[in-house]
Amino acid sequence: MDESVNGHLIKALRRDGLEIVCAKDIFPEGTADEVHFEHAAKQKWVLVANDEDHKVIGHRWLSEGKTFAGLIEWAPKKYEKETIGDLVRKFEALAERDEPFDSDYPIIHL
Repeated sequence: MDESVNGHLIKALRRDGLEIVCAKDIFPEGTADEVHFEHAAKQKWVLVANDEDHKVIGHRWLSEGKTFAGLIEWAPKKYEKETIGDLVRKFEALAERDEPFDSDYPIIHL
């Protein structure tokens, strides 16, 4: 999870049993998004972020023919319109799918 993701959402997802690794658990605060993205790709982890930078990196990687397990992203303004519970339900729905990510476009917009 990117450091921009709301801590209450992270706690709620962990309570639901999802395995969450936060960027700050691995890298110092302020580490470049590209470093997080590369690390997640090498680990075959899905990256979760709610800032535009990761979406831009994901699109660039796809245009360069690079692969990654997945990116789940949403606009920061979603926090103003949806509750943590709403977002948790969206993550739960994704977790229930057999193949939530399309290999040609592994970016999901919540």
